[in-house]
Amino acid sequence: MKAFDVVDAFEARVAEYAGARHGVAVDCCTHAIFLCLQYLKAEVEWVTVPARTYVSVPMAVLQAGCRMRFEDFAWQGVYTLRPTPVIDGAKRFRRGMYRGGLHCLSFHAKKILPIGRGGMVLTDDAEVAAWLRRARYDGREMGMPYAQERVDSMGWHMYMTPEQAARGLQLLDLLPEDTPDQREDYPDLRQMPVFR
Repeated sequence: MKAFDVVDAFEARVAEYAGARHGVAVDCCTHAIFLCLQYLKAEVEWVTVPARTYVSVPMAVLQAGCRMRFEDFAWQGVYTLRPTPVIDGAKRFRRGMYRGGLHCLSFHAKKILPIGRGGMVLTDDAEVAAWLRRARYDGREMGMPYAQERVDSMGWHMYMTPEQAARGLQLLDLLPEDTPDQREDYPDLRQMPVFR
């Protein structure tokens, strides 16, 4: 077994659990959102996010080169970064949760599947999954020896480690059948100097 085979196994298990064809594991949900926006970059100029969400989400939008708007809307568990198909699902993890789009998950220590650090993008699109796999790994193909590589696109150092994936596989077996959405009181991000 190669070191990153456990990451492949974790991706497959989470995708099956969620009801998606593909899962692409990354090092955190914020980076999952960032990579999805990078993939969509040519099609997206403005992105709308809730005024009350985790601070790294609008930062990821801006760092991906998009303009951003805050909007007042209530959400629980998941919300869509409109008008994109990107879904922030950091506060939900349950069987059959995937409903399409680019659904981003969080496996932070405080989340429902608390592996410590990590995230994933769920998608039914094989082309998107292939792009995300290379993008998360410095534009490289996982498992390809350095001497044989011909990197032809930009990438980022945002992959999930085999250790985190192994912990995720262990914890998946311990999840209860019913996992309610997590709730959090977020401040109004429009009041933060960084977004003015």
